[in-house]
Amino acid sequence: MNNAIEPVRYGKVAVLLGGHSAEREISLRSGHAVLAALQAAGVDAHAVDAAAADLLEQLSGGRFARAFIALHGRGGEDGVIQGLLETIGMPYTGSGVLGSALGMDKLRTKQVWQSAGIPTPAFSVLPDAAAVTVARNTLTYPVIVKPAREGSSIGVTKVESPDELLAAWEQAAQYDDSIIAEQWIHGVEYTAGILQDTALPLIRLETPNLFYDYAAKYQADTTRYLIPCGLGEVREAQLQSVSLAAFRAVDASGWGRVDFMLDAAGQPWFIEVNTVPGLTDHSLVPMAAKAAGTDFTALVCRILDTSLDAAAAANPGGRHV
Repeated sequence: MNNAIEPVRYGKVAVLLGGHSAEREISLRSGHAVLAALQAAGVDAHAVDAAAADLLEQLSGGRFARAFIALHGRGGEDGVIQGLLETIGMPYTGSGVLGSALGMDKLRTKQVWQSAGIPTPAFSVLPDAAAVTVARNTLTYPVIVKPAREGSSIGVTKVESPDELLAAWEQAAQYDDSIIAEQWIHGVEYTAGILQDTALPLIRLETPNLFYDYAAKYQADTTRYLIPCGLGEVREAQLQSVSLAAFRAVDASGWGRVDFMLDAAGQPWFIEVNTVPGLTDHSLVPMAAKAAGTDFTALVCRILDTSLDAAAAANPGGRHV
């Protein structure tokens, strides 16, 4: 998109925010930031809380031309809202139903990556307490225990020994019935923002916390975001290319983020895909976009452009209607 934003081409836009997930508060922050940016750009944008009992009626009767999805977590980032929008014929931002569903499910993402040759840490599935008992003495510690279908590091615990495994599983089980124990990677964490099929500059994350957890993401002032990330130009380009391949492997599209670790030997290990990452003052994609010369308002409009791309693709039989 060029610098001349043409608000009229978007029509009336529903900014979907809030919702019912454990990430509701972050979604509200993202959604209101998006709403303010769109309105400042002259777009006829309106907030719509996805938790509303009459959501379908609001969307169907509101004369909206398209939807900007600013929902994080289940019900908004997992293909559910995307399927509803497909059903009523409303173009929307970001990934379609399949990409959203796969990207939200860390277990399925890792299984797809394994089949595609994308390096991802070893893991064990812990469906119940009996599986925890079996696994506790066979895992190589430390591991990180996480709900397979939550975001923002909610319910995630680093486990240093067998004695800690059950409590970590119980914590994760409060949020999901699909739980994995993933091999802990000793190294440096990076993230690659994706915007319209291009990888943005990598960000190196540094936190004094045990890992880049909820507090480090949204609350702490001690987290460091390094852009440039400190890698050589050629190496960064290589990792951007693999990040884009990891994103495409799960059928993600439009925009999003891919997180990975580099171990001491320089080997990348891909952790997860975010198909609707945060758009708050602590969020990573806006930081990377800014480093690439795209301010927040322009970024939000470029994300909204993905709904135009989807609508155009739908005419000859594309995935969005």
